[in-house]
Amino acid sequence: MSRSNKPAAMGTESESMLQLAAEAFQAKNFELAAEIYECQLAALGDGASRRQELTVRRADALAYGGKFAEAFVVYRQAAEMERLRPAHLGNLVDYLTSITKIDKAGDRREGSEAGAVGCPGPGATGCCCQEFSCRICLSSLFEPVTLSCGHCFCKKCLEKDTKESEVVCKECRLSSGVAVRGYRVNVVLSSLLAKCFPRVYRAGQLRREGNGLYSQNKVQEALEKYDNAISMSPTDHILFSNRSQIHSSLKHYDKALRDAEMACRLMPLWSKGHVRKAQALVSLGRTEEALREYLLCLSIEPECRLARNEANKLLSDLLAPVTDQVPDRICDFPSILSSRGRIKNSVSAPSQLFGPGPLSLELSRTSTAPVVGRLDRSEFKVQDEKKMDNYLLHVRKRKITKDDCDEENGTKGRGDANKRLKTESAEANDLLSSAVGDILDPTDLECSLCMRLLYEPVTTPCGHTFCLQCLKRCLDHNPKCPLCKEELSEYLVQRQYCKTALMENLIARYLPSELMERQKLHDEEMAELSNLNKNVPIFVCTMAFPTVPCPLHIFEPCYRLMIRRCMETGTNCFGMCLGDDLKGFADYGCLLEIRDVTFFSDGRSVVDTIGRRRFKVVQHSERDGYNTADIEYLEDVKVEGLAVGELQSLHDTVYEQALVWVNSLKTEQKERIEGHFGPIPEKDPELQASPNGPSWCWWLLAVLPLEGRAQLPFLAITSLKDRLSGIRKVLLFMARSRHRGHAVGQRF
Repeated sequence: MSRSNKPAAMGTESESMLQLAAEAFQAKNFELAAEIYECQLAALGDGASRRQELTVRRADALAYGGKFAEAFVVYRQAAEMERLRPAHLGNLVDYLTSITKIDKAGDRREGSEAGAVGCPGPGATGCCCQEFSCRICLSSLFEPVTLSCGHCFCKKCLEKDTKESEVVCKECRLSSGVAVRGYRVNVVLSSLLAKCFPRVYRAGQLRREGNGLYSQNKVQEALEKYDNAISMSPTDHILFSNRSQIHSSLKHYDKALRDAEMACRLMPLWSKGHVRKAQALVSLGRTEEALREYLLCLSIEPECRLARNEANKLLSDLLAPVTDQVPDRICDFPSILSSRGRIKNSVSAPSQLFGPGPLSLELSRTSTAPVVGRLDRSEFKVQDEKKMDNYLLHVRKRKITKDDCDEENGTKGRGDANKRLKTESAEANDLLSSAVGDILDPTDLECSLCMRLLYEPVTTPCGHTFCLQCLKRCLDHNPKCPLCKEELSEYLVQRQYCKTALMENLIARYLPSELMERQKLHDEEMAELSNLNKNVPIFVCTMAFPTVPCPLHIFEPCYRLMIRRCMETGTNCFGMCLGDDLKGFADYGCLLEIRDVTFFSDGRSVVDTIGRRRFKVVQHSERDGYNTADIEYLEDVKVEGLAVGELQSLHDTVYEQALVWVNSLKTEQKERIEGHFGPIPEKDPELQASPNGPSWCWWLLAVLPLEGRAQLPFLAITSLKDRLSGIRKVLLFMARSRHRGHAVGQRF
């Protein structure tokens, strides 16, 4: 190799080694990655621009490999070259977060059982009862809003949390399709909260007033509102968190810290409480403790940008070169990161987190990975590149296993504490639930339309709640809220109609007997609507025939209700009859089956149906604005013996006549017919297999230019021979008329 090519070759080799180090880091072979970076640093000159970057990478690998004491020294070396930027500290922050992270399958699960995650326990939070908690702020619902997916949140929480034009539910992650401003407070639920928990509800009102005063820079007045609110609801972590912010604005940092600590005690796994505490600690100059709080916040909510930015800033300050102005104890900074068990215990037993005394400055030895495939520096001086690469690849594939000795320590004690906390929380919640059951009345959860207990409750964006079926019936007539008359066109277009989960749970838990009675009544109504012999819904419109498609445009409210009921009962069927001036509709008709429905934004729909069975009307009646009837179904009478041959001969003759007539149509007419009804069906292999006879007969009757009154008698005929004879007469008449018209045309 020539001298001119040697630097280029060395550069290529260096890049390959760095790529290998990156792959080793990704594969969690941190020992190998650290060794490679160390060797690459040794090969660099003193003034190399990449020295700081490679030094940081080596420190990252050492930290992730469990050698944090050594890693910290290397981080300090990198900081002495130039102040570390957030881009350099990303891996360090992630690592520090990971060692304080609460295990979701272990401690975090136990914390949630104790009421710390999701629905907080009533004994440890400001939540009045589990059912009435907000999943965003983890406190009692205040000014509850119900999204179209059926989940409820505080209105203020949604306004703060939502940046998109459409609200995305924090519970089910579904987009509501409606902006936050489009939602109003749930009237029924808000009234329930005020009735069952008046003090908590009043505290929420004071909090809202205090926030208004604070936004107007009336800080002292806002503080008075929060003092009164806390006296009414002394277990609400949000009140203490917000008052901490107010104290910070007044430069009362000791009071701000006390309130933030209380918020963390009440809700250990609420990230905002730890942010408030960290901010107060920074103001008091307690930088190390503040960093721990930011890291704990990130372990709870990794997406918290504020905590990540502040952690980066504090780390950058702590890793900066030591000067006379920096206390010596900063050099022992790793100590605040070593107590993984301590931080985890503080979540399970919050009092430990706020106990007296400074943070321990002892460096607990974190578990280090066994040294597998350690590289000796001399091996990097090997001239045979191929041999070195093969060796490194071999080492890279070897698995490094970690043995975290601290994992088992203290498990039993934490488990007992969590079980005790879980039991106390459950007992407190049972007491609250019992109190709610005593206060709650069926009239509190009554539909304002049917005046019965809400069944399948649905809440509109305007905040009013109705039974699902009651709301649908009202929207059939007018796309506006039945109570406030607010436009619900967008809501109608979505047609989600998701049940309000909280109200459904409240009714099931506190009003079980009333719900059973309501359920029984609903089932009886559905059973009656499902009967396809009694009170069958009748669409009075046009002629319909078995096996023949019949598309319909539904726009009248009564028929919207009828179609929806057919689908809800699962029958997907209704009768079609011609109108009659005396009886309202004819005595014979055809049962139609719904195959598909296409809805429009104004409530109209196009229903794709197909004929199934013929029927005779036994009794005419009416229900909720549309016609119904008791019916009996018709079937063709089968023939036997010699009559079968005669019938087959007649059938074949008439079918040939039908083909002649169809083929005599103009091309445009034929295409239009086939586009609507399809081509004429083939002859059935078994003449009497269907109770309605051959399908081509009904297809032909549907396309022949006959009035409805002329078509109707064919539905009543139960003799296939008579039906074929009648069709033959019609075809002969059509042929004569066409021949006569052709002759007249020739004469003139």
